[in-house]
Amino acid sequence: MAKKSVVWTETAIKQRREILKYWTIRNKSTTYAEKLIGLINERIKNPEAGKLTNHLDTREAAMGNFSIYYKNDDAKIIITAFWDNRQNPGKLVKLLKKLKLYI
Repeated sequence: MAKKSVVWTETAIKQRREILKYWTIRNKSTTYAEKLIGLINERIKNPEAGKLTNHLDTREAAMGNFSIYYKNDDAKIIITAFWDNRQNPGKLVKLLKKLKLYI
């Protein structure tokens, strides 16, 4: 199977950046942020492993306190959100509706 390209939406990039920035400042180190990046890369290596969600053709890959929401098509993996699961879940639904990814 050919390796798929991974495309991050602007929303997901912003979320990931803010989360990594928060942990780098909080811990005064990039160690945890680097660990999260490694976990993200591991989770998206097998896009079929993520569970299907109620969101339009979207899968979720859980990573402890975080989840990656993505679409998987023949040529690429489109990451639509990088979510901190400790937030209000209503915010996620609102975001996905805004992105027209919620049924």
